[in-house]
Amino acid sequence: MARSDFVFFHSLRVRWSEVDLQAIVFNGHYFTYFDVGFTEYWRATELPNVLQQAKEGKEFFARTASIEYFASARFDDVIDIGVRCAKLGNSSMQFILEIYLEGQHLVSGEITYVYVDTSKRKGIAIPTAWREIIKSLEKIKPSE
Repeated sequence: MARSDFVFFHSLRVRWSEVDLQAIVFNGHYFTYFDVGFTEYWRATELPNVLQQAKEGKEFFARTASIEYFASARFDDVIDIGVRCAKLGNSSMQFILEIYLEGQHLVSGEITYVYVDTSKRKGIAIPTAWREIIKSLEKIKPSE
C-alpha cells in the first residue's frame, strides 16, 4: 500500500528495551506496535473501548495476523504506524498496518479481528452504527 492510502497514523518512539543484540527492533515488537496503532485508531473512532466492550460481554478477538519485514527501526527512532480497515465483513474486520521511518517503509502486516459474544465464544454481527463510523473514516463506499 502507498503511505498516502492510510487515513490514520500514530507515532511511537522506539524504546531501549525493544532493541535486540543486533541493535535493531526485535521482530516480535512489531506486533506490539501494530496493537498500539490499532488501539489508537479505535480510540480515534470514539467507539466503545475494550473495557466498555468487555462489560457488555462482546469483544474483538484476533483471528489471524501476519507480518512482512523490509527494513529495521533502531533505538530512539520515531516510527509512524499506519492503520487502515481494508475489509469490513458481517462479524470481522481486516486491518492493513504499515510502519514507516521518515518515509521509508519498514514493515507491513495484516490482522483480522472477529467480534464475539464472549459467553458463547461465537462471532456476532458488528453493530451497524460502528460499521458506519468506520466506513465514514475510511471513506468506504456503500458497495464496497
